[in-house]
Amino acid sequence: MINKRLLIKNLLAHNDESSFYDKKRKIDLGSKEGKAKFLKHVCALSNSNPNNNSYIVIGVEDETNEINGVDFFDDSKIQNLINAYLSNPPLVIYENVAFPNLSSDKVVGLVTIRATEEITSLRRNIWKYWGGSIFMRDGSISMPKDFDIVIEDVNSEIVKAIENKAKNNIEYTLDGVIDFNYNRHKDLDASYKVFKEQFVVCWAGITKKVKENLYYSRVDIELINEQVRLFYSTLDEVSITFNEDEFRIIEYVHLGLNNAYKYHPLEEVVITFQENGSYQMDTELIFDPPQFNKKTLHHIYNANNALVEKLRKGIPLNASEKKDIRNLPATYLICYLNDFTEAKTKLLETKPYLKNIGGAVYDSYKESVRILRKVKYS
Repeated sequence: MINKRLLIKNLLAHNDESSFYDKKRKIDLGSKEGKAKFLKHVCALSNSNPNNNSYIVIGVEDETNEINGVDFFDDSKIQNLINAYLSNPPLVIYENVAFPNLSSDKVVGLVTIRATEEITSLRRNIWKYWGGSIFMRDGSISMPKDFDIVIEDVNSEIVKAIENKAKNNIEYTLDGVIDFNYNRHKDLDASYKVFKEQFVVCWAGITKKVKENLYYSRVDIELINEQVRLFYSTLDEVSITFNEDEFRIIEYVHLGLNNAYKYHPLEEVVITFQENGSYQMDTELIFDPPQFNKKTLHHIYNANNALVEKLRKGIPLNASEKKDIRNLPATYLICYLNDFTEAKTKLLETKPYLKNIGGAVYDSYKESVRILRKVKYS
């Protein structure tokens, strides 16, 4: 079992980017350009390193290797993007890896790419890249290739050595449990569970009991053996249940209008642990978007647009508008869920203005975009 934090450290220590490893300050899967560049790198690493895992480390400064981290990213359908745009698509997994020097809302993203035995190419056009294009790694650069490709296995021993150095042991596991429960989350209700005598899952949050059900907010859930963060949110509430074989998470989102809010089930994640030292994670969207009066939504939608226009022009907001701006991301999201198709574009356009405000307003924006990203696959 590989400790992903150690793996990242070993990759960063291995000279520089190569035909099996790339690093990025961040990736943007919300735009065509960002998706295209990500697909290009996945394609190139898959073709250049066909017999081993390849990796992309996200949240690292290119020149200095400084680990600054990125926001938690829980798009479980990233394979859908790969399958839609790449022929002979590799298996791609995105994991959020906790680092002790980062703030609680930051992680390092680790993309693991397992190639097929065939050449991977773009299936169709995206951004400025043409369908049918084939990319390879040329040192630290992903380059298009338009000639006969000869792939040599030059990385197997190097990759094997790096992965072996990252194998977990009982000391790392115990240190991880102690750090999670008594250092990082000493102000929260923290628990752990051992599965199949091998896997340790830790979780923490603020607990609230409703009738016989227990819910958590400010939730952090981590698979300690691999240092992989399974779930993180500063806002939403989740329910957690488990037996000897499974760990089950149901995420709820708090949505509504005019002080009439309800918790709506959004997504269920089930982690099934096997006796052979493996596990499987299955994710199902269970969201039924709340529906509201269209006349009311038209009023809110137009009011949101007017607020954004004020922000764009730098016009100061009054006290009432400052209160409304806190709800703007969520109300744009509700409008989109009620067939105001332009509300999605409007929401994404607010990012620089809300980021400038910061605090709870920008947290609300990131949470709304996270929900939007999940819902679009339904």
